[in-house]
Amino acid sequence: MRKITGGKITITQVKDGQVVGMARDITFMNAREERRIGLAHIPEDRRGSGLVLADSIEDNLILGRQSWPQFSWSGFVLLLRNIAAWARRLIAEFDVRTPSIEAPARSLSGGNQQKVIIAREFSANPTALIAAQPTRGVDIGAIEFIHRRIIEQRDAGKAVLLVSAELDEIRSLSDRIAVMYEGRIVDIVSPEATEEQLGILMTGGHLEKAQ
Repeated sequence: MRKITGGKITITQVKDGQVVGMARDITFMNAREERRIGLAHIPEDRRGSGLVLADSIEDNLILGRQSWPQFSWSGFVLLLRNIAAWARRLIAEFDVRTPSIEAPARSLSGGNQQKVIIAREFSANPTALIAAQPTRGVDIGAIEFIHRRIIEQRDAGKAVLLVSAELDEIRSLSDRIAVMYEGRIVDIVSPEATEEQLGILMTGGHLEKAQ
């Protein structure tokens, strides 16, 4: 969403620990192109960036993918029967509590709104997933559900970048932790790092390395 000022962003597919194919440069791609090659995103602000609250749940479940062949003919005419079947399947699979696929997204609880976003992003079988504050403002049951789904993605070999202010969440889900201060990575540590050590890094400090 922001213009890049430097550096390069690439996505590389990995299967069974081996790189498959060439790295894809997505530095200057738009959101539609990024999604097409396998980047998924759970935004920090589900109501402002993740959903169109006035639209139905089924419409939100294909948001950004309306032109995909399974949902439209020649990217122009929506295939309503296919979209409805897709929505019913995801609602069942991701346990979204709603009376109807036609209900507006704003009628759902916060946890179920988040499940709609997660269902949409995970169902696209992404290569890489960016999850920003994925459990903010949801109940304990939804938190556990979301955590399980993120772990499933990791165990399936997907690259997951988890951004969270919850230290317990970071430490329980991550294979390694990059701590940032004023826009820069201060250090990369293991999940075994203590809260005190993470706190030092979060304020711009540095840990003493074992000799």
